[in-house]
Amino acid sequence: MHQKTKDIQKRYDGFLQTNCLWKGNAIFGLQHFNLPYKSSKINSILDEKLRLGKYIERFVSFELAQDASIEIVSENIQIQKEKITLGELDCILLKDKKPVHLEIIYKFYLFDASVGTSEIDHFIGPNRKDSLVEKLTKLKGKQLPLLYSNECLKYLKTINLSSENIAQQVYFKAQLFVPFSDKKIQLSKINNDCIVGFYSKLEELEQFSNCKFFIPIKKDWLVVPHENVNWCSFIQFKEETNSILERQFSPLCWLKKENGEIEKFFLVWW
Repeated sequence: MHQKTKDIQKRYDGFLQTNCLWKGNAIFGLQHFNLPYKSSKINSILDEKLRLGKYIERFVSFELAQDASIEIVSENIQIQKEKITLGELDCILLKDKKPVHLEIIYKFYLFDASVGTSEIDHFIGPNRKDSLVEKLTKLKGKQLPLLYSNECLKYLKTINLSSENIAQQVYFKAQLFVPFSDKKIQLSKINNDCIVGFYSKLEELEQFSNCKFFIPIKKDWLVVPHENVNWCSFIQFKEETNSILERQFSPLCWLKKENGEIEKFFLVWW
């Protein structure tokens, strides 16, 4: 298998193994799209220049196409008003011949109890620039209502659909990370299976000075950690991450302990 194909397959496998953030309509009343896990070989070459969000949308498109009960009607639909883009519908599909407007999200969030007052408030982006509650608010207040805009109604007529007959659902996968000092956090509304690692500052990692480290490129943040990479020492790791942290960017990293156990974590600058 060609190396590029292997890389795409590892990312796709990691995407498939990422859990959905909630079940049913447990969060913000948003109905989660139910798609049974089904491993498969991906046979499409993806443009490596795509940003991660668009890259993942290609994975979802391939995954949907593997399900015989689903027919994709249209994807990435730009809704415009007088040449100004109001927004985009990620996907319109037929599930068992019933139309669904599907919004696709894949995120990395860190649990910070100092932010907000609720479980949902506590999840923020690795660089503190975004948050789960902001994303959910945008979904509920802007992205989903776009379906009912006059401009969208015009588009729906071209595919012989009307908004009142279309169910709205979200396909929200996420990797969650908890503080190194408190790895036993239990969530009540959010799916605990989404917790895949921890986050820490560099000084907290001193106890792992005899361990090995690896810093994957961003598209490989999807990948399930494995042995077959170019591991570096803790000293090398500190040297490599200094300039990254100075730019106020929190990289996702892998840690291989002396017993061979591999963990995934975010090294945070804040």
